[in-house]
Amino acid sequence: MTPPNDPGRRRFLTRGLLAGGTLMLAGCDRLSRSDAMQQLFAASEGLTQRAHRLLASRETLAREYAPDDIAPTFRANGTTMPREIDYLRLAANDFRDWRLEVDGLVERPGAFSLAELREMPARTQITRHDCVEGWSCIGEWSGVVLGELLTRVGVRDEARFVVFHCADRYRGGDRYYESLDLREAYHPQTLLAYGLNGDDLPIANGAPLRLRAERQLGYKMAKYVMRLELVASFAHLGRGRGGYWEDRGYRWWAGI
Repeated sequence: MTPPNDPGRRRFLTRGLLAGGTLMLAGCDRLSRSDAMQQLFAASEGLTQRAHRLLASRETLAREYAPDDIAPTFRANGTTMPREIDYLRLAANDFRDWRLEVDGLVERPGAFSLAELREMPARTQITRHDCVEGWSCIGEWSGVVLGELLTRVGVRDEARFVVFHCADRYRGGDRYYESLDLREAYHPQTLLAYGLNGDDLPIANGAPLRLRAERQLGYKMAKYVMRLELVASFAHLGRGRGGYWEDRGYRWWAGI
């Protein structure tokens, strides 16, 4: 179990970010979409990110917990069963035909089965998921270390972000996607998780593969990951802001 680097500081940052996110969910959507507020949010996001990274080193770990802290049932939210026919076909076959595509700004694009991912260097960690809606839950996650996979495919120098393309369309809308910068992608606790609480990852929690970026708020933890794309910018994706919720007014930087 890895102790927190500074529990008080982490709790302060977490509470502040959760409070801000809850206000947005509680009725500030129209205000957040105004040009003036978008400019203010963008400026504050950059300041928050720089301040956070001054306080926390590149290798600082999120707190890890004891087995006794694990919640009996890890709460599922957002999409709990994608309705796309391709996904349903893969799920019916226990994802044996599923492949994680990795492409974009990489030297060796590839497609990896669950069995192949399970053979790569893995990590198991007990961490707390902090949702912007105001709840949290502790679970044990097992998966391939994302940095190991990126090393295998060879990230090109011009790449700046990893984009996670997902199978689900939240509430029938646009397809879900998220992104991390390379610093967060190579963090030792950033996993592509295929296991939860000692068992295979359930569909409701993102099977066959979901992102765990333990120094980020919950909306960054993309579920039903189908493809990784290494990119230099978000200009060609969605509304150009780096994620499904970011395209709708959330902040791209969600560090805690």
